Amino acid sequence: MGIQLDLDHPTLFHEVDGENMLAWIDGLPAQLESAYRAGLSLPLPENRIYRAIILTGVGGSVMAGDLFASYAAGLCPLPIFVHRDYDLPAWAKGGQILVVGMSLSGNAEETLAALEAARRNGCAVMAFTRGGQLLELAEKNTIPIWRVEFAGPPRASVGWFFGLLLALFFRLGLIPDPARDLMATIEAMQAQQMQIGSEVPTRQNSAKRLAGQVVERWVSVFGSGSLAVVARRWKSQLGELAKTWAQFDVLPEADYNTVEGVANPPDLVPKAYAIFLHGSRDHPRNQLRTQLTQRTLMLEGIPTDIISARGDSAMEQMWTALHYGDYFAYYLAMIYGADPNPVDRIQSIQADLAA
Repeated sequence: MGIQLDLDHPTLFHEVDGENMLAWIDGLPAQLESAYRAGLSLPLPENRIYRAIILTGVGGSVMAGDLFASYAAGLCPLPIFVHRDYDLPAWAKGGQILVVGMSLSGNAEETLAALEAARRNGCAVMAFTRGGQLLELAEKNTIPIWRVEFAGPPRASVGWFFGLLLALFFRLGLIPDPARDLMATIEAMQAQQMQIGSEVPTRQNSAKRLAGQVVERWVSVFGSGSLAVVARRWKSQLGELAKTWAQFDVLPEADYNTVEGVANPPDLVPKAYAIFLHGSRDHPRNQLRTQLTQRTLMLEGIPTDIISARGDSAMEQMWTALHYGDYFAYYLAMIYGADPNPVDRIQSIQADLAA
């Protein structure tokens, strides 16, 4: 480990966090609101009658696609597919399929390939980006562009992409007016910040305490329903911010396979740590499964914890749980002395692909 910081001295975080990732985490509630308001006045595609919508991208840029698809599952009459790959499925043909390319940098080759496939297949196309080749492609082919006015890294832009999707689907008449739900979500996130923000001492800050508990452990994050995609976000942030190995799993599926994987290798099992994301809106059977799965792992010697999402609505619980995970991953990065900003291994692979 590098420099290890005492979490009760946040004024020293800059010694590790030279580019101030903490500011992007702190600003997430405001980011959500700004993006939604921006999306209310951006250009819509000419054709507005669809039978399916594909959100395509990779990494942090498309994480909001997962979140939105989960949020809208009970609201939107159309199927929403999140696509993290090249090209498109065979059924994605014709103007009644809307493909939204999501890339903050505009240079993700997978997203560009999917958008080119969409154009070849005659699909309706939109671009969410702040520049790069995606912007050039959109301008050249008169594709509607929704600019992401965000200066930070892709993993910190999740609020922007979600807010734009929220505005897009509302303006297409596919979801009810989300304004009241969004404002309640922002207020819930801000209230939670008063309890887990960097200035709150560890003895009163559950996110800091959780970070301390998982040091030198392999973390698995479990979620169900709308919190399953949040578990994926936690896993991603643990990797990109804290530079630590993590995985995510989904209930009820994990009860049909993962729970058996607790015996071998015996010297590594005690290094595991399971975190369960819980929401009052989870299916009652999944709430029971969370308790039973936690008990099963604890009896096998694996320490566990349950993090309960704040708020009443699905959006509130999704975003308060996500925001908690961002702070948690950041605090773990500070304990490890890991700069949460550079992603050298990701960039190395991208450079090799481009060579």
